Amino acid sequence: MTSFLSGFRKGSSESPKAPDSDLTSSTTKKPKLRLVLLGPSGGGRTSLVETLLGSRNGETEAPGAPLLQSTKFTVDGEELIVVDTPDLLGTSMEDGVRATEALRALQLTRPGPHAFLLVLPAPGSSTDDDQDAAQAAKAALQLFGEEASEHILPVVTHADRLGRNPTVDRLMEVEGWKSALDLCGQSPELVDNRPGLELEAQRELRRKLLERGMDMKELRGHFVHELQRREDLLREELLADMSSALAGKLGQV
Repeated sequence: MTSFLSGFRKGSSESPKAPDSDLTSSTTKKPKLRLVLLGPSGGGRTSLVETLLGSRNGETEAPGAPLLQSTKFTVDGEELIVVDTPDLLGTSMEDGVRATEALRALQLTRPGPHAFLLVLPAPGSSTDDDQDAAQAAKAALQLFGEEASEHILPVVTHADRLGRNPTVDRLMEVEGWKSALDLCGQSPELVDNRPGLELEAQRELRRKLLERGMDMKELRGHFVHELQRREDLLREELLADMSSALAGKLGQV
């Protein structure tokens, strides 16, 4: 993997486009890949966003203010779109705000994301909060619907806390994790995203996650929420009504 962003800047809902991407070669561009990241605050979601954008410098990150609004980042002319979300799966936000931000995330990836990366800290990590993995997976399905399960890729951060050679089997032995992973349509990705991670390891992690996303895109296409289907239907009906009204006016000329 070569070429990473030199930096990026967050916006209230959308960041500026940024140059360079591992999704492109010197001659051709691969299709767009649209990702939405979900997960509790403090679980490693933000550092994973920076890894996907290629902007991590390996230094220890100072804790920042919690994200309050779904935010879109783009790489290489939107060949890669990454949407970071606030704590949609927890209890820190009112239900109405959670619903609004969930729909905003879908709008920012229109016509829909190819994958939801459900970012969860490994059990026993210092960033683990009161919400367990099963609750997070159920909350994601409650927000986006059961059909979203086939598009959810669990990403377990701080996997080094599972031991020297962390495995999915070892994770499944932890109480609550088997039921959580059974709710998702994809096998989990165990990642080591600790501060100070070597640049080559960051590149390998990015490559692996983007490959998983592309595989999901090729296999299942993008996710469409039920409300988006209704919106498209209403738009078509409105267009038909407006066309009919305009045709009537033209006939009177």
